[in-house]
Amino acid sequence: MIRVVVVDDEALVRSGFQLILNAADHIEVVATTAGAEAVDTVQRERPDVVLLDIRMPDVDGLTVLRQLRAMPDAPVVAMLTTFDADEYILTALRSGAAGFLLKDTEPDQLAQLVRTLAAGGIVMSPKASRAVWQNHPGTTATVDDAEAARVGRLTEREREVLVLIAEGLSNADIGTRIHLSAGTVKDHVSAILSKLRVSSRIQAALLAQRAGLLGPRNRSESGR
Repeated sequence: MIRVVVVDDEALVRSGFQLILNAADHIEVVATTAGAEAVDTVQRERPDVVLLDIRMPDVDGLTVLRQLRAMPDAPVVAMLTTFDADEYILTALRSGAAGFLLKDTEPDQLAQLVRTLAAGGIVMSPKASRAVWQNHPGTTATVDDAEAARVGRLTEREREVLVLIAEGLSNADIGTRIHLSAGTVKDHVSAILSKLRVSSRIQAALLAQRAGLLGPRNRSESGR
């Protein structure tokens, strides 16, 4: 059972997500809360996945994200937004968010996105991901010399895995795609994060994009 906490300042959004996710197999929304109580709620409930509003009037969603990611055994956190081109999205990704999705995500897609998050994948709503790759300052910047050197230390197989990470695939899905066990993929992912000196899959994906490892198709369809 995947345990989920939904954090949003609007009660209607919280109840809607709870209703949709609780109707799905093997997913349980164990709590919903506004931003001010988010950290205490997560500490108490110990969810696997947190869906966190990026903009809340009572507390900054980015601040909550950093607090959640600093916890021991931190949950996977994905950001919720109503904007295709929210200027805070890139900051959230660099702060450890596992992705983002729009609040108007189709109900039949929402449960699968949560499963992807719980399995270690990256979630990006296609419309919003296009906005990030194409419009946000910094995503199209080239890598500096130190970053280029780190990317250059990746093996051919690790580069292949990195591109699939950027597509949003979980370890199991990557293994299926390139015919490796999930355990072997996990070892490759750990090596990639270590060599790139990043702390999350999404940060590795952003570096891969800046290094030119991702083609247009990857940038526009990541997370599908």
